[in-house]
Amino acid sequence: MKDFPSCFGENGVQVADSSSSSSSKNAQNLVSSSYQCQIRSQSCVVTVTWSKNLMGHCLSVGIDDSTNQCLCKVDIKPWVFSKRKGCKSLEAYSCKIDVYWDLSSAKFGSGPEPLEGFYVGVVADRQMVLLLGDLRKEAFKKTNVGPLYYNAVLVAKKEHVFGKKLYGTKAVFCNNGQVHDLVIECDTSISEPSLMIRIDSKTVMQVKHLRWKFRGNHTILVDGLAVEVLWDVYNWLFNPYLGDAVFMFRTCLSTDKMWPAQPLSDANLLHLSFSQRFSDTKSQGVGFSLILHAWKNV
Repeated sequence: MKDFPSCFGENGVQVADSSSSSSSKNAQNLVSSSYQCQIRSQSCVVTVTWSKNLMGHCLSVGIDDSTNQCLCKVDIKPWVFSKRKGCKSLEAYSCKIDVYWDLSSAKFGSGPEPLEGFYVGVVADRQMVLLLGDLRKEAFKKTNVGPLYYNAVLVAKKEHVFGKKLYGTKAVFCNNGQVHDLVIECDTSISEPSLMIRIDSKTVMQVKHLRWKFRGNHTILVDGLAVEVLWDVYNWLFNPYLGDAVFMFRTCLSTDKMWPAQPLSDANLLHLSFSQRFSDTKSQGVGFSLILHAWKNV
């Protein structure tokens, strides 16, 4: 997959106030979700990216094969070109693929993706491959196609989050699982900064002596699943105006099958992590990854 994917939660939540530093001004508000789907009995990944910048909201839909090669992609900028609903055609797997969207009544929160009043549908061979949003009846009426043969599975999600000391989002750690409030707390202005992660107001991880432990990994349990947490807060501590901190949450297929720690700045981490899950889906099910790029507001 080209522009990474990482995982779950349906919308990011901005926890701190909205003032921003020069670094966060340059950071586009973005949420990118990747779904494992079926087109002509072949597994593929459909990545849906919502973003928001000074020009307004944008939507991108891309289709990758199982080797992370981009087969086709369409960019939709409804607020710029006043096309809040419509259809565009792509081609992959030797068939026509149509992307339908209706954002004319979409309602947004603090994040770039809509909360309700919309649909985005991907259709291939007159079958709905992927359907997002709450206007499902309207989507099927507009596309005039049959229901999904295979349920699309959310496998990865990436988000940009902003704050001063608190950074939060919503997270789902397994397919059709419970939605959790995930909050990262870190105050780098004090003499002994520490890192704390809470899920549903419960502290699940704390890292002290953060100046010495600015990168690392730790495994926590959520919904009975082993979730590996990797963090890299080097920029927060030593380059506070130049970049973001990176946090990754990924479910482990089993407690004895952990991934080796790797620098989160390496984009290949995401590709390798997803590829491993993709190859394991037949025998062990799909794992999930969530990566958060956390930008400081000053």
